[in-house]
Amino acid sequence: MSATETAPVTVPSFGDVASAWLRGRAPRPALVSAVLVFTLSSVRAYGKARSGIDNAVVVRAARALLSGGSPYADKRFLYPPGAVFVALPQTLLSEKVLFYAVPVVTGALVAVGGVLALRIFGVRADSRLAVALALGTALFLPFQSLVFLGNWTAASVVAFPAALLLARNGRWSAAGVVVGAAVALKPMLVPLFLLFLLARQWRALAWALGVPAAISLSAAVALPRPGLFFTRTLPFLLHGQDAYARPYDASWPAVLPRLGVPHTLAFALAAVAGTAVLYFAWLRWRRGGDPALRLVECAALLMLAAFVVSRPSFLNYALVVVPSLATSVVVRGATVRSVWFWMPLVPQLGGVPWPGVDSGQRHAFRDVVMFGGLAAVLGLAAWRGRRRGEGVVTESSCSYSPCSKVSEAEARPDPEAR
Repeated sequence: MSATETAPVTVPSFGDVASAWLRGRAPRPALVSAVLVFTLSSVRAYGKARSGIDNAVVVRAARALLSGGSPYADKRFLYPPGAVFVALPQTLLSEKVLFYAVPVVTGALVAVGGVLALRIFGVRADSRLAVALALGTALFLPFQSLVFLGNWTAASVVAFPAALLLARNGRWSAAGVVVGAAVALKPMLVPLFLLFLLARQWRALAWALGVPAAISLSAAVALPRPGLFFTRTLPFLLHGQDAYARPYDASWPAVLPRLGVPHTLAFALAAVAGTAVLYFAWLRWRRGGDPALRLVECAALLMLAAFVVSRPSFLNYALVVVPSLATSVVVRGATVRSVWFWMPLVPQLGGVPWPGVDSGQRHAFRDVVMFGGLAAVLGLAAWRGRRRGEGVVTESSCSYSPCSKVSEAEARPDPEAR
């Protein structure tokens, strides 16, 4: 370079400046306020007489086991056999203690999941982004629903970011164990099996399959009449449960018939939509890019594909994917930096009305927009970025294998993108 020439000056973009600001430590009053609002939102369930309804179903199943009966005699117990034994310690507590403890424990699990989501992108737990995440979660209707019901989706809310954090750090087998343990309690994270397939992490996939199989088989042996799971529980699930739960189901096979679409056509449309979302997940994985962002966006698409098709698909399921997606805002090129990502979520904030669908019986119409909107935005971003996936280096089970000839400099991730 000659004396008259100067090196080019790189001006940070607004997104990079905002990312650095969000990563910074928040003022102590802001942290205290966020914790207070989050806690108050967790305990608001105390104002309702029947909080912890979903957790009570599992506890009732555990008490049935202690009495010598089969947990699956109760048609509303829809969990794998291992969940019965995990719920046994709760049988030692009174109904009054459970009434006050379940919302707090559920909220604490969501908070742990939020911290793990932040750590995926190297963001500290006392950052400004953590404050924003805590406040947003406190106002998020899926969170309020989860805390009120005491639903065991909370285990998946923790396991999803925990598994992705382990995978981000190269500990794929441990990620498989986490996913397998979560599936043994509630088979919500089954779509993540496909993530191990995409990453060619065969050992992790074996752990993810083996752990729930071993736990469920061992628990089933100790249960009276475990066959009721196949003859009673499974058909009840496949038929979309009953009139009590069906209005809250936001899956396409449940919502479209309420709009006059025939059941067969509704299922066909859901299958097509789910397959399309799976294709977008494959495109997102193939594109590569920042390792953490790649994991989160691909895993979120896999989960959203299941939310579109599977029955049931309830409001609180959004908490599995939204916190990890929201924290990806600090990464350059993240889909959540688009305003379109947030639009399906705004109606899910407490106090934001949606005339005609605010009641519990009609809330599923709002929820299907959320799940479908998130899947569409992430899928469209994956489709638009498919060209950028050519010539990247993908991670295999043992080493890096180039998809095409690229230089080492091109294959190396941008350290500033983390």
